[in-house]
Amino acid sequence: MSTYSIKDLEHLSGIKAHTLRIWEQRHNLLSPKRTETNIRYYDDDDLKLILNVALLNDNGFKISKIASMKPGEIQEEVMKLTERSLVHDDQINALTICMIEMDEERFEKILSSNILKLGFEQTMLNIIYPFMSKIGVLWQTGAINPAQEHFISNLVRQKLIVAIDGQISHSDGKKFLLYLPEGELHEISLLFAAYLIKNQGHKVIYLGQSTPNEDLLAVYKLHHPDFLLTVITSSPSPEGVQAYINELAGQFENSRILLTGYQVIGQDLEMPSNVIQLNYIRDIKTMLDEISKIPQEK
Repeated sequence: MSTYSIKDLEHLSGIKAHTLRIWEQRHNLLSPKRTETNIRYYDDDDLKLILNVALLNDNGFKISKIASMKPGEIQEEVMKLTERSLVHDDQINALTICMIEMDEERFEKILSSNILKLGFEQTMLNIIYPFMSKIGVLWQTGAINPAQEHFISNLVRQKLIVAIDGQISHSDGKKFLLYLPEGELHEISLLFAAYLIKNQGHKVIYLGQSTPNEDLLAVYKLHHPDFLLTVITSSPSPEGVQAYINELAGQFENSRILLTGYQVIGQDLEMPSNVIQLNYIRDIKTMLDEISKIPQEK
């Protein structure tokens, strides 16, 4: 069982720590445990409760009413809400609970329901990708454990691979080489980029996780792609990212290099002239729309 600080609960639920403490004192919503050194902590049951409380509270339930409800009643109301709600934050909260409980059946139901309502691309852009970005940061800070992150990542990965296989490239599309640096394993953003690129009719050469530099060079020489795209989440380390970017720019000077990821966004990095930083996954879609306006060579 995982343990959480009150700051972890704040980051996962969006409820300020100060508010959580008030709810503890006034409504006995939470009963924090204490370590042998008297440090307060919370467990998975506390986290699930707060996620459910946050969802109900955001949908008009008064905290005094929620506090008087039995656990089964809270869960029943949450299930009703997530089945009919179109609010993205509600769906993200529901998916977070699936992650904590490692409930594959419930996750599939939520995902399938949203795809029917919104379509695959909008579900990914507005619900799954923000959700994955959120848990990616939480994984980095230790707020969730690797098993929970891997459980969700593999379910999303399966959906993306099926969706990518259903896309058809056009002979006059641009050529994109997608890969992750050596040691980098966080693949969801790269897979979604592959889906968006193929959905626009462009060709994708997909190398995937932890690509050795010599393999990248060999594939580049064989295919001469118009664009390289990579995501830097944890590798290389923050201290080595600038040197890595400079090396890429020099090695692949005849292509445009697209960069995104936790180690890139919001960092004080200098981008060479052939490197483009993408701050959000929507930037990829915007860039693809711009490319599609340019007549392709026959």
